[in-house]
Amino acid sequence: MTDVTLQGSCLCGAVRYEVAGKATRFYHCHCSRCRKATGTGHASNLFLQPGTLSWLSGEELVTSYKVPQATRFANTFCKTCGGRVPRQAAGSDLVMIPAGSLDDEAPIQPQAVIFAGSRAGWSCDSGEMPAYPQYPPP
Repeated sequence: MTDVTLQGSCLCGAVRYEVAGKATRFYHCHCSRCRKATGTGHASNLFLQPGTLSWLSGEELVTSYKVPQATRFANTFCKTCGGRVPRQAAGSDLVMIPAGSLDDEAPIQPQAVIFAGSRAGWSCDSGEMPAYPQYPPP
């Protein structure tokens, strides 16, 4: 995979970001946390690794909510509009991008549905994509 540089923003446009790296994964996640964070049937998340995240504007408006019991999950968003924005854990080279926040076209297509067993009955199904009960095998 080749390196990409992408830009995006929150709903109100106050938070703007740039991410750079290798687009390695793109999943539709149906876990209950992603459904609750987005208010939809699934979250569409693009992962860059190795990747870097830079705030172009509005960094002071970015906040996160970490579910206390969660190992990996956090919801990062704009304090003004609630629009989800990327996150990069401290000391990590993995950037998770809510694909809907991108202003550029995603460089790869969704590859799989994850946490398919948690899919709400009213939500879209996986169609032709592979579906996994949790994470896909490495």
